[in-house]
Amino acid sequence: MTVANEEGPQYGETWVYESIVGALPGASLSGTAAVALQVAIFQVSLFVLAWVYDLWAVVPAGTAAIGVAAVGSVLMLRFSAATRRLDLPTAYQRFLFSSGIEVVLGVLAFVALVTHLFVFAPRSGEPTILTALFGPEPPVVVVYLMLLVLWDLCYRIGTSWWAAVVAAWRSYRYTFDPATAAALRRTDATNVAFGLIQVVLLPFLTTEPVLFAAVAGHVVAVTLVSTVALVTVEAE
Repeated sequence: MTVANEEGPQYGETWVYESIVGALPGASLSGTAAVALQVAIFQVSLFVLAWVYDLWAVVPAGTAAIGVAAVGSVLMLRFSAATRRLDLPTAYQRFLFSSGIEVVLGVLAFVALVTHLFVFAPRSGEPTILTALFGPEPPVVVVYLMLLVLWDLCYRIGTSWWAAVVAAWRSYRYTFDPATAAALRRTDATNVAFGLIQVVLLPFLTTEPVLFAAVAGHVVAVTLVSTVALVTVEAE
């Protein structure tokens, strides 16, 4: 959740989530303010719902998810801003920001997650993570907030994946001057950092082996691909 001002990048030169608030008439927030607002809305909503429905057991897991999404917002903002400052091949910039593939990957991850939570896990006959957190009849508004936060996470996971894949292609396809190559290594390291931050979620998934394996596998894969891109970027 971020904002572009009149002097900032144009639509089509940003991640989709960077354009959302900037598309709202009258909105003029810095990236830091937008992320802070995002965290405040989610966290206050979490505490209010935990108090109203006596679901305090949800707070640690919810706070971890909100925190990971917020850190992801900050890191991806830094990634995109640092990338746009560089003189890079048009094809790389276009694939990275203008394709919308990160949204597709986020949607696929979110649909897979919802299918697991509401179809696959209940059929196992074992208590599910939803039942453990919310009870047998979770309040509708609580589920709504949960899905909103999970979509936020899935979108950032999709963005991180796409950034890693395009970076690997970039390092294979192009060479750069030493200063640009060094800057690209820093952006790749930013993506590695975002992948590793998601390890925070794993302790809350120990009762869900499929989700645990999916998140752990994602962290390993993004870290590996981004590291390969970082190591193989060539300077002229």
